[in-house]
Amino acid sequence: MSYTRPGLPLPQVHLYSVPHYDAARICDVLVDSMRRMALQPKGEVLLKPNVVASGKYFPHAHTRVEFIEGVAAAVRTLAPTSTITVGERSGITIPTRFAFQGAGYDALAERSALRLAPFEEDQQVRVEYTHASRLRDYVYIPESVLRPQFFINCPKFKAHPWTTVTFSMKNYIGIQDDRHRLIDHDHALNDKVRDLQFVRQPELVAIDAIVAGEGRMLTPLPFDLGLVITGNDQLAVDSVCCHILGIDPDSVAHLHAARIAGLGSMRLEDIVLGGDVTIEEAQKKAAGFHVGLIPVDQYFEGSNLRAYAGRTPGDEGYCWGGCPGALQEAIEIMRMFDANTDARLPRTHVVFGDYQGPMDVRADERVILMGDCSALGPEKPDWASKYKDRSLIDPRRAPGADMLGKMLKMARFNARLNGAEVIRLSGCPVSVAEQVLLLVKLGSLQNPYLDPSQALPFASAYLSTKTRTAIKRALGEPYLRA
Repeated sequence: MSYTRPGLPLPQVHLYSVPHYDAARICDVLVDSMRRMALQPKGEVLLKPNVVASGKYFPHAHTRVEFIEGVAAAVRTLAPTSTITVGERSGITIPTRFAFQGAGYDALAERSALRLAPFEEDQQVRVEYTHASRLRDYVYIPESVLRPQFFINCPKFKAHPWTTVTFSMKNYIGIQDDRHRLIDHDHALNDKVRDLQFVRQPELVAIDAIVAGEGRMLTPLPFDLGLVITGNDQLAVDSVCCHILGIDPDSVAHLHAARIAGLGSMRLEDIVLGGDVTIEEAQKKAAGFHVGLIPVDQYFEGSNLRAYAGRTPGDEGYCWGGCPGALQEAIEIMRMFDANTDARLPRTHVVFGDYQGPMDVRADERVILMGDCSALGPEKPDWASKYKDRSLIDPRRAPGADMLGKMLKMARFNARLNGAEVIRLSGCPVSVAEQVLLLVKLGSLQNPYLDPSQALPFASAYLSTKTRTAIKRALGEPYLRA
C-alpha cells in the first residue's frame, strides 16, 4: 500500500557526496534537492535535528551545527522572508538548552537569526490518533512541532541499541517532552515510533550522514560516510538508508510497522533515486558499518556485570525499547569517562524481565532487578513483577523526568543498596541517567554529571529551563492544551 502526501508523485530520495562539514556545500545540495522535488519553504520553517547529546564527550551523537547552518541557508535561499525555528528535546533529563549549547547551536542561532525551541518548555497540545493499529487514542506534542507551515526533519545517521538504526522516523522520539516520551518507551517502542508518524509528516528529510554514528546512539564511533541524504517521504528515505547498509528494511521493526500501517513502500522500485551518488557507490562507502540490537546478556559477556534477559510483557519476549539498551548506553558512557570502569565494577547480577534460568550468585554478590517487570520466577514470590499495563498510564498525569529528581531517587536507592542481596530499581523504563548513577555507586566511579567542565553550564541550562517554564505558567500559559 502506498502512502504519499497530497500532490506528490512517487517518493524521491537523493544521495549527495559531501566529504566534509562544509555549510556552503550542504546549502547547495539542499537547494538542488528541493528544486528537483518542487518543494518551496514558506512561513515558519521548523528544523528538527537529533541533539540527543552533545559536547566534548558526545561529539558524534548529534546533527552537526554546520549541517543545520547549511540547511537554514538553503531555506533562506529559496524563501528569504521565512522564519526558521530549530526545535528538539534532547536526551531524557538533560536540558535541551545544555545540549544546544554543547552542539554550537546557540552561536549559530545568534549569527543566523534562528529561533531555538526546547520542546520541554513548550505548551503541549493534544493530538488525536485515529489509525487502527494505534497504541492509544491521543498523544501530547509540543506546539512548536504543529505550528510551522514547513517541516524539515534533520536526523543523524546512526546505529541504535534499541531499534537497530536511527534515521528519519526514529528521530520523532524527540518531538515529545520527557514525561510523554517515556510512555510506551519499552517493549512497545517501535509501535510508538510508528504512531508518532501520524502526528504530521515533514515536507523534507535531510540526513547528516557525513560522519555517521556506528554501533551505539549516545556514544557512537565515528564512521566517515561522506553523504547527505534527502527525500520527501520518511519511509522511503529510511528504507534507502537501510539498503545502503545492506539491511532489509522490513527487518527494522519500526519501519516494518510503518509499512503495515500504510505509510509507504520500502521497495527500491517504488522510489525515485537522484543526487550525484548512486546507491551502489553509497553501499561501498558504508561497507563495514556496525549497527546496534545486541541482546543484553550477550553484550556483557566476559564482564563483571552479569546480565540475564527474562521474558518481558511484549510479544517479542524481550524489551528492545527499554531497560536493557539503557544499561548498554550507560556502561559506554562510564567507559568513556573512566577507562578502569570494568575493572572497578564488582561482580553484579542484573535481571531484566521474568528470569527463570540459572544464576551463579556467590556470597556477597548483589542481584539487581532492573525495572518494574523484572522478576525471579514463580519460586521467588517476593520478587515478582511489579509491571502495570501501559493502558493504565494517563498521558494527562504522566510524571516528569527531572535530573534533580533522578539524582534524589538514585541517592535513596544507593543508600538501600548497601548490604542488600536482591534489590529492585523501579521504573518503566529505567533511564540511562539512572543506570549511569547506579554504575557510579557500584564501582565508586567518577560521576559524569558532576564533571567540573560540565557542571556549571549544565546547572545554568537547568535553572534557565525551570525559570522560563515557571514564568510561562505564572503568566497563565497551560502546560497541556486540548
